[in-house]
Amino acid sequence: MLAEIITIGDELLIGQVTDTNSGFIAKQLTTIGVSVYQITSIQDDKSHILKALKDAENHADIIILTGGLGPTKDDITKKTITEYFDDTLVRDDSVLKNIEEIWKNYVGGLLLQVNKDQALVPSKSTVLMNKLGTAPGMWLEKDNKVFVSLPGVPYEMGALVENEVIPKLKTKYNCPYILNKTLLIYGLGESALADRIESWEDALPEHIKLAYLPSLGQMRLRLSTKGFDEQQVKSDIQKEIDKVLPLIKDEFFGFEDEEGSVETIISKHLTKIGKTLSIAESCTGGTVAERFTVNSGASAYFNGGVVTYSTASKIHVLGVSKEDVETYSVVSSQVAESMAKNALRLFQSDFAVATTGNAGPTKGDSDAEVGTVFIAIATKTGIYSEKFNFGNHRIKVINKAVNKALEMLLKEIFKN
Repeated sequence: MLAEIITIGDELLIGQVTDTNSGFIAKQLTTIGVSVYQITSIQDDKSHILKALKDAENHADIIILTGGLGPTKDDITKKTITEYFDDTLVRDDSVLKNIEEIWKNYVGGLLLQVNKDQALVPSKSTVLMNKLGTAPGMWLEKDNKVFVSLPGVPYEMGALVENEVIPKLKTKYNCPYILNKTLLIYGLGESALADRIESWEDALPEHIKLAYLPSLGQMRLRLSTKGFDEQQVKSDIQKEIDKVLPLIKDEFFGFEDEEGSVETIISKHLTKIGKTLSIAESCTGGTVAERFTVNSGASAYFNGGVVTYSTASKIHVLGVSKEDVETYSVVSSQVAESMAKNALRLFQSDFAVATTGNAGPTKGDSDAEVGTVFIAIATKTGIYSEKFNFGNHRIKVINKAVNKALEMLLKEIFKN
């Protein structure tokens, strides 16, 4: 089965809003064996929407739209879909009741007619009840093809996809089982990894696809295949994983599909061994801590962190020696190690990671070259640091520093 995802909104095309809906929907579709043929972003314009629907119908079995279902005049998706299906809008009492409940419990004030009109849906559609918002999802069928219109608000869309769309698609279609297995690799660049596994890659069966997914300071290696025999698909992939793991055993840290990101792997292992973490950041500006706290359950292992961006804050808040700063520079192994050691003490944690460096474009309080970063790891039994140069692009330097800090922390934690 082939699907096309159509995102609607001028805000997407001018870069005001980043499209995260397409990636989420594509991932969910893949889990049930539906391949995404194309992702299209278009304006809030009737002629564009009609053309996109027609084009999608010509080459896809499932067409999923997001956006343009709000109560204001610029949200025209619902009316346009109604026109495309030569249909009329009718009031759905269950949707109206849902809107009234949301207004009563969470919004308050006068329920305007434009809000009540969100209960208008195409008569040929099946309503997908949106418990998190006032705009319902709509499911329509034509010539054994499915059209689904969803609100553009990510958390509303996500709930509808998981609770309504995916279950209905699984019931309607007999789809093949698609398996993507992604290996997380640290310490090898793309070229070095390709060279190491070249003979294995050349011998891969034709039905198994390999993709290199490099990121700043880390690599993901994805194996993909599909078939109607789920156990055979899993067996085929596992055979190839068993062959490649001995080639990368020192750099392999888990599967993204099972473990998630590297910070998820760290968090699971810390929780498992009953240890805690603290973080002291300078050049990374809190990004390392954010990678952990964005996920629920971080309080089980994350004791706290500080962003001591200026030299003064490193001295007065974190307790870094003024003499060390004057002798070695604020961007140095001595300061990085002091930051990590003091974070360990301040937050009474078992592990601490610290970053200090020059992300650029200017050198700031240090004469160290732009791109220079020191990362330190402290435990109750020792401390060490490493020096890196991550180039001269500020965002690249920060992201590479974050990934390297996580890699170093991961390796240290796995010793326990």
